[in-house]
Amino acid sequence: MPTAKTVGTTAKKPAKAAAPKPAKKVTLEDIWAIIAEIGIAQKETQRAHQETEQAIKATRKAHEETEKTLKEMGARVDRVTKNVGGLNQSIGELIEILVAAHLWEKFPEYDLQRAYRRLPVYDEKNIIKAEMDILLVNTEWAMAVEVKRQADAEDVKEHIERMERILKYPPAELKLRPGIKLLGALAGGIVTSEARTAAHNAGFFVLELAGESVIRIPEPAGFKPKEW
Repeated sequence: MPTAKTVGTTAKKPAKAAAPKPAKKVTLEDIWAIIAEIGIAQKETQRAHQETEQAIKATRKAHEETEKTLKEMGARVDRVTKNVGGLNQSIGELIEILVAAHLWEKFPEYDLQRAYRRLPVYDEKNIIKAEMDILLVNTEWAMAVEVKRQADAEDVKEHIERMERILKYPPAELKLRPGIKLLGALAGGIVTSEARTAAHNAGFFVLELAGESVIRIPEPAGFKPKEW
């Protein structure tokens, strides 16, 4: 009996897998290049560490100078108090005087050259609701500055409450300037890092004593002063 022919296409043979490419041979030059890159990275890391250490040392030195100045001022107050009866000027008041003497030049963008110290804030019943250590003003801007011997984050909260009272019971120095825009600032013989962060987050400027001068702490990127 004749055999039936198979109907259909002829099956294809499976394709051969591509032969793997031979691995690139690592040469001595490649190894030296890698070592050189590691050395460069290590030098950059070491340089960054040195810059950070220098910045920390500079900050520590400024704080040490401030502490030394405050101690010397305290010793002077003690000596004068012993020699002159009735003198009751605290270190905090002396810090306030030092800060006030240099404040106007720290904000050239606002031109705040008129200053008031120890300005009370009264309500409609003539009851004191707050006191501004320093108020800087011109015809367009005003800045209420709170001064502390050592400012911390809690002082920032208190200054926010103070600003709200100033808005509610504006003193004559602000009432006589309709449309004036009010800013806030925190100053101290020493301002802790937590206070700096909290103050900047609240839209306050920050100032600190360095020896017998005053420095304006640089505002962080994106900082925008709050207009109350």
